[in-house]
Amino acid sequence: MPTLIGSVQRALRLLEAAGSHSGGAPAKQLAREAGLPLPTAYHLLRTLTHEGYLHREGGVFVLGAAAGRLAGGALQQKRRSMILDSLAHFRDTVGAPVYFAVYREGEIEVVGVSDTPASPACEEWADFRATGFAHAIGQCLLGQLDESARKDYYDRHPVEAITPYTVPDLRSLENRIGALGRMQPVIERQEYALGTVCAAIPITAGDAAATMAISLPLHHEDRLLYVVDRLRSEVGALLSTLSFSISI
Repeated sequence: MPTLIGSVQRALRLLEAAGSHSGGAPAKQLAREAGLPLPTAYHLLRTLTHEGYLHREGGVFVLGAAAGRLAGGALQQKRRSMILDSLAHFRDTVGAPVYFAVYREGEIEVVGVSDTPASPACEEWADFRATGFAHAIGQCLLGQLDESARKDYYDRHPVEAITPYTVPDLRSLENRIGALGRMQPVIERQEYALGTVCAAIPITAGDAAATMAISLPLHHEDRLLYVVDRLRSEVGALLSTLSFSISI
């Protein structure tokens, strides 16, 4: 039988008791509800308050910021799980690796990727955040930003060729972005990784710029447009899940 730490158990009982009172509760009530002697409860309450898990105000104890972070972490994990489940559904439907990415706080962030051993995702050999000009994910996200936000990104991540097929300069990239239709997929062929072709579609997820993308080996390039069209047709049903999860 595993060894249980009694003091940890007692502290958790106090946290549970405090959490059951939205307006807070005094030490005596919490001790009674947790089944603890008052001196023991006082000692643990002081420790929990010092660590930020409880906060004392007006003679009562309420949950503190640290306890809120624990709850927030659980919600964040649930949201991430929802995204990965959605991506796995899309992956199995379209038969290709699927990516979900957002533009957050000035950077490109790949939130989730779903692939299989038989159909692996593109290896991140150059930092996705710094090479948005070279891959379909980045170009799709940049295309959703206004000119000022794009300039801010270029100032920090200058356009440069990372393969022989990468867009050669900033003017060429801006011309490509300017020519994109509102919901048109972005197609990229070996611009980020040799031997790989990619496509990305813009996603409406809250107020953030977001995208879903797929990748295929170059010898399957003839499937690219079919696969991205299939992905686009599938996205609507689970878009609410992605919108809900955008804050992770």
